[in-house]
Amino acid sequence: MKLLDESKVGNLTLKNRIMFPPLTTGYEERDGSIGERSFNFYTRLAKGGAAYVVLGDVAPVNTASPTPKLCDDRQIPSFKKLADAMHEYDCKVALQLFHPEYDVPGVGKLIMESRMAMMAAQKAKEAGDMATFGAKMAESKEKSDAAYAKLHHDMNYFVTEATQEQLDAIKDAIAQSARRAMEAGIDAIEVHGDRLLGSLCSTRLNHRTDHYGGSLENRTRYALEVVAAIKEAAPTMMVEYKLPFITKNADGSDRGKGGLDEEDGIEFAKMLEKAGVDMIQVAQANHTGNMGDTIPPMGTVPYNWTLPICRKVKAAVNIPVATVGRVVTLDNAETILNDGDADIIGFGRSLLADPDIALKAARNEPIRECLNCNKGCVDAIQGRRYISCILNAENGDEGTIFIKPAAEKKNVVIVGAGIAGLEAARVAAIRGHHVDLYEKEDHIGGQINIAAKPPRKNEILRSIEYFEKILPTLGVNIHLNSECTKEIMNAADAVICAIGAHDFALPIPGADGKNVVSSWDVLAGKVDVKGHCAVIGGGLVGTETAEFLLEQGCQVSIIEMMDKIANGESATILPIIMHDFKDHDVKQYVNTKVNRIEGNTIHATNTADNTDLEIECDMVVMAVGSKKNTLDVEGVETPICYVGDCSGERTASIAEAVRSGYHAANEI
Repeated sequence: MKLLDESKVGNLTLKNRIMFPPLTTGYEERDGSIGERSFNFYTRLAKGGAAYVVLGDVAPVNTASPTPKLCDDRQIPSFKKLADAMHEYDCKVALQLFHPEYDVPGVGKLIMESRMAMMAAQKAKEAGDMATFGAKMAESKEKSDAAYAKLHHDMNYFVTEATQEQLDAIKDAIAQSARRAMEAGIDAIEVHGDRLLGSLCSTRLNHRTDHYGGSLENRTRYALEVVAAIKEAAPTMMVEYKLPFITKNADGSDRGKGGLDEEDGIEFAKMLEKAGVDMIQVAQANHTGNMGDTIPPMGTVPYNWTLPICRKVKAAVNIPVATVGRVVTLDNAETILNDGDADIIGFGRSLLADPDIALKAARNEPIRECLNCNKGCVDAIQGRRYISCILNAENGDEGTIFIKPAAEKKNVVIVGAGIAGLEAARVAAIRGHHVDLYEKEDHIGGQINIAAKPPRKNEILRSIEYFEKILPTLGVNIHLNSECTKEIMNAADAVICAIGAHDFALPIPGADGKNVVSSWDVLAGKVDVKGHCAVIGGGLVGTETAEFLLEQGCQVSIIEMMDKIANGESATILPIIMHDFKDHDVKQYVNTKVNRIEGNTIHATNTADNTDLEIECDMVVMAVGSKKNTLDVEGVETPICYVGDCSGERTASIAEAVRSGYHAANEI
């Protein structure tokens, strides 16, 4: 397998071609140093066999952003500890050095002044001085507003307005951070060619008239100066450059603003090689306002979607080229490498889902493939939470959460083969238990099978396909079309109940009408839908059902009690849904309570203004939630643990279901 072949990059020899590209994790300490959570996360990637791991968004200055920072010599030891640990697994480590496209000291000063005023206000309040409290609170808000106003301004204009003195100071800070990385034993520096540097390279954001603006030579001048400064300050380190390209959406509009157009980018790649850069990572340009443009969710762009440009860069240079962007399977990676389109494969979200890709590839074991759902990773980045994968219960807690070998082999019975039960079966079997899994249907997967029906969602089935591959290799006995009897449960040492939930209808007059159907039945293909369908419930299920109905040619209205629909949907997916609804003229009745259904008329009340309304439709689709299923366990003496949807009053997300199954099995 070519993916497992060694690769020479600069002065480094990578043991295979698997790279963890830079991702913002949120695992770092508040001061930006490498704490236990970061240490354990990155070391786990090294232990799993990745050859090259890049720590993302390492700031060379003391920013207010929650990212790693290497801006002070006192931070060197924590990075050295990490490098030393990863080197024990022959994993090379890089830092992606970046500077945001704003005046960091200026914004930071305003934020600090706001915080100091806030602290002074609290002290005044404690002393009973309410006049000073009010004044300081007002001052704090004024400074905070000014900070965000400046930040917003700078994100659009800093690259044009930055002085030579400011740019020189930033360049020096990056060089000094590289020097610290070298002293810490870090192997490489990845230059973040997006953000500040990408903005300077961009014809859309750079409006300078000096030697940093205008021609390609001028727009890329500063980036090349940064590369030269890094090589001078850290001459022993391999230097990689993340080269961002502005691509095109399906409608012909630009995808990204910072970065370079294709022709300029390919020319710049040649300039980077001449400047001594050892490897180029071809990536999507940022500055779009939606992280889904740079880390796209399932079903929105093709697999390996940046590969066409990567192929052209590879043909233009003689140094190694790395590719990223929805490389999900080992077959994807092998094809890219065998076709000569890239030398290194960036598995970003994929290594969150399964950090053992390299080890499993070598052992020919199934890997847990990323769904590209963006639920645990990208949403967390945008929400300033630490990243995780919905399929991996260990993300972010690798130091404390791991599968423990069983002290004693037991007979474990699992009732229900939804994703919670499947994960419980996997973990229990790996621990050494004898596992029997009972499922009353003729297939595994539970609600995942209907969750995959809406547009763009079929990739979610990879979660089930993994269990279809892995469970037989672990010796799990899967009993389909089988009810788990009390006798079976009593013969076991432990029982895990994962029987899921069922949907329900609103308890209102008319809910039993012939034209009222369940969203679950609609998605499962159990009912025919036609005409104008009114979906009652605008949560995730209702919203996705509405999209499915549009795909079937129906006209759709959504009725939701809350003040907006799709609450909790990924910020990278929501714009796509809303665009779809706009194109199909989907009516959204928010703040709306349904009172009764009379034939083809829904009688409701707008709770915002207390007005009554009537909504005409051909069919009513109920998507108002679910209730947990219950298991008759009277007379069962074996200890029972409940996981997934049946474990609480609230429906479990995939992440919650996976984690509950994992932890239940890990404690037997």
